[in-house]
Amino acid sequence: MRRYHFPPVDDSRIARYTALRIEEKPTIDGRLDEACWKNAQRSPRFVDLISGKKTVHNTQAAVVWDENYLYVGYWIEEPFLEASLTERDSPIYTNNDVECFIAGVDGYYEFEINALGTIYEGLFYWQDAYESQKIERMPEFDRRIPSLRGQAFNGVGLTDHPRGKRWALLGWDFPAAKHAVWLDGTLNDNTDRDRGWTVELAFPWEGMKGLNLSKPRSLPPKDGDVWRMDFSRFNQYKSAKPEEDSGGWAWSHHGVWDSHVPECFPYITFQSKRP
Repeated sequence: MRRYHFPPVDDSRIARYTALRIEEKPTIDGRLDEACWKNAQRSPRFVDLISGKKTVHNTQAAVVWDENYLYVGYWIEEPFLEASLTERDSPIYTNNDVECFIAGVDGYYEFEINALGTIYEGLFYWQDAYESQKIERMPEFDRRIPSLRGQAFNGVGLTDHPRGKRWALLGWDFPAAKHAVWLDGTLNDNTDRDRGWTVELAFPWEGMKGLNLSKPRSLPPKDGDVWRMDFSRFNQYKSAKPEEDSGGWAWSHHGVWDSHVPECFPYITFQSKRP
């Protein structure tokens, strides 16, 4: 018997957002001070991943795009900036971090970053599609190649997803992706109080090949195209009781302790012109 109703959150409660096309590309320095970010519509304040309730600190995100890149920005309120991991593909989720997921039809990409700018990446394919679509025959996605660190994955909190298990390629890197953080405070010094940090990401459309295999979609998107993407924040602390704080916060809550549920990802509509 399935432990959770699936999907865990009713579709009417999943966030919708319109990502605007921009003319001037931003400099990826983490500052989010260009006009494209000032004019972008920010998400609502992130909520608890499980309950959907308000969180103690503010977190917001925004998405813009141009013919070459998908851009994502985060504004993170953090009174005490902390980070310790410096090696790429360390378990960044064990620091305070923000995360971005980009879904395709038969798989999805995961990106994590901490306040030091250290990142973690992974590419995930549903095992049935991995075989039926012959993804394993492509060298850049062949889980048997040692550098890709392929392993079976069955979710985190929701381990009985209707599509079954995934293959996780934990050594895969998004080609030519860019990332940066900017700190408004002092890192790892809790003798003072900080304001927080911002994150700026740029993913080239041409690097989306791995998410575009079984049912190819336009890269860059066409006006009105809808993708599923997820935006979250994980903390190594929780709000004081009686708050119900899971430690995981998201743009659109999942109803379970699991980020790996594409059916709960926000709907992102790409718009080429301002209304």
